[in-house]
Amino acid sequence: MKQTVFAAIFGMMAVSAMAQEVVTTPFNGSFEDATFAVENAIVGEGLVIDFTSHVGEMLNRTGADVGSDVKIFDAADIFLFCSAQVSREVMEVNPMNIAHCPYSIFVADQGGEVVIGHRTYPQGEMQKVQALLDGIVQSALE
Repeated sequence: MKQTVFAAIFGMMAVSAMAQEVVTTPFNGSFEDATFAVENAIVGEGLVIDFTSHVGEMLNRTGADVGSDVKIFDAADIFLFCSAQVSREVMEVNPMNIAHCPYSIFVADQGGEVVIGHRTYPQGEMQKVQALLDGIVQSALE
């Protein structure tokens, strides 16, 4: 019975996670400047970047392998990190908020148009994460 309830909760969370939207903000500068600014803004919050995913490079490298000649991004990186303080706050309210961790901010360049973005989070306690990410993006834009 417990496993069924747990599976149902995770299933609902997966559907909810897929329904998330994305917030993007144009960056007035190069991709390299934007990634540098995002890295500095994350570290400036006292956070550690756990992983940088070079999604743009991977997609460009593997396109032919999967039968595509479409170039989606000129460059795209995703920075993954967590906040011990904010994560604890949101998971003390609902331990299943673990599904939203780690948090991420991406930088993407499509034809010279550079954007910084992140996914949106549900109402309630997860708005603390939303505010953290919004603040980091704003710092990167300054």
